Amino acid sequence: MGALAESYKDTLLEPQHIPLDYGSVHTLPDSHVWLDESDESPSGVHSTGPPLIDLADPDAARLIIQACETWGVFQLMGHGIPTKLMDDVLSEAEKLFDLPVDQKMKALRSPGGSQSGYGLPPISPFFEKLMWHEGYHIMGSPIDHAKLLWPNDYQGFCDTMVHYRSQLKALTEQLIRIIFKSLNINPEEVAWLKESQGLSIGLQLNCYPACPDPTRAMGIAPHTDTSLITILQQSKVSGLQVFKEGAGWVLVQPVPGAITVNLGDFFHILSNGVFTTVRHRVVATQVRRLSFAYFYAPPGDFIVSPVLSKDFGIVPMYRTLSVKEFVGIKGKHFEKALSVIQN
Repeated sequence: MGALAESYKDTLLEPQHIPLDYGSVHTLPDSHVWLDESDESPSGVHSTGPPLIDLADPDAARLIIQACETWGVFQLMGHGIPTKLMDDVLSEAEKLFDLPVDQKMKALRSPGGSQSGYGLPPISPFFEKLMWHEGYHIMGSPIDHAKLLWPNDYQGFCDTMVHYRSQLKALTEQLIRIIFKSLNINPEEVAWLKESQGLSIGLQLNCYPACPDPTRAMGIAPHTDTSLITILQQSKVSGLQVFKEGAGWVLVQPVPGAITVNLGDFFHILSNGVFTTVRHRVVATQVRRLSFAYFYAPPGDFIVSPVLSKDFGIVPMYRTLSVKEFVGIKGKHFEKALSVIQN
């Protein structure tokens, strides 16, 4: 998701895209039943998961690049995000999603308005069926929408989210520098990375309520992220699955203390298709799950052009275009977007 939300934010609040009052639903509504007819369904999952890498390992950079090529996703230990901060984010998110429905609706995202606030996934308009999910997106300052939820008690939530985003931003840029070096891109020559200006950065708090019929529901439908990198903090209950060629859907089993890192479309294009933009989904479960996704994308005017070399190929797989242009194509063509820009 990430930068993609901007391209179709006017469509987010069609009436059928407002979250259910999940606490009052005891059977799965027809609107949320996903047919078991293709690889979109929650069945047939393989068990071998993506690699676990310790950032403190002297060989971490090589292992990260290897994971980018073979999986497009990896789990990361030694990342430096304090355990207490991760616990605090979970506590604040639980407090948010525990609010009465009427209170959460006060922060509902409005058509054509801010991308921040409460609602269903931005990818909802691309699917006939609805997802078993409610979310809260934060772009920029969290204060305005938090005041709507907690008029007299919003500061703790805001301080926690600002601190969390700051820590994730530093980690993300550390990983970007490692990957850029493998592409022979000098990070010091990338103005937006050096100066942190014009970036598209979003934090999505996800709640997957306990589902009465999880085998026929979908938490988040399959998609790739319109980002450079996405970092995910999972809860203890598994639900994230990634698609790997030759293996099918693979469960990303949460590892205590680890975070999940996945590559988005922009690194796939920059690497001339060598790095995988991982297709992923979240299945529904019988217990409530929370997860937190941090999306990082370059400025809209940044030109994305495949790196050509003996390692990444001498013929460009994709045409050169700006971030803004690709976001527009993704908003129109969704999962066919990469095919649209292929040479």
